[in-house]
Amino acid sequence: MRRALIVIDVQESFRARPSWEQIANPGIAEPVNRLVRSARDNGDLVVWVLHTEPGSGGVFDPRSGHVRLLEELQQPLPGEPVLHKASHNAFTTTDLQRRLTEAGVGELWVCGIRTEQCVETTARIGGDLGYEVVFVADATTTNPIGDLSAEAITERTLAVLRDRFARIATVDELAASPV
Repeated sequence: MRRALIVIDVQESFRARPSWEQIANPGIAEPVNRLVRSARDNGDLVVWVLHTEPGSGGVFDPRSGHVRLLEELQQPLPGEPVLHKASHNAFTTTDLQRRLTEAGVGELWVCGIRTEQCVETTARIGGDLGYEVVFVADATTTNPIGDLSAEAITERTLAVLRDRFARIATVDELAASPV
């Protein structure tokens, strides 16, 4: 079965927000880069997803100049899709499912920014669509919300996804696993 790494919203838009100062893992690019290298070494498809809010005037508006991958990320290679979404998940407003089907993908590794929002929602929909989903816990990050710490949000997300929508793994576990 073919695999794809879906890199979700690891973009400068988040760093341009004041809440970036509270992000749980400002070094998110490092574990994501490790996953990208592993996926490429295994011959897996790497798909890059950016969140957009056209016409909003905010940091997710493409005209802001912030809707681009974090500067320190590995950059897409020729043939690696860069999709622009306008929903919380990577499927609804993109052609991701078509691309995965055409490539014969059956397993998804998901990572990115907003553990409980865009990454979780993509994992849930991927599971519902029949993909074997691996949620790469240490290659996601989020901010505190209200009285909830980023750590509490991540723990909750992992608990509700585990064994229902996704297998939970770490970058080290995936990097050490055989092709």
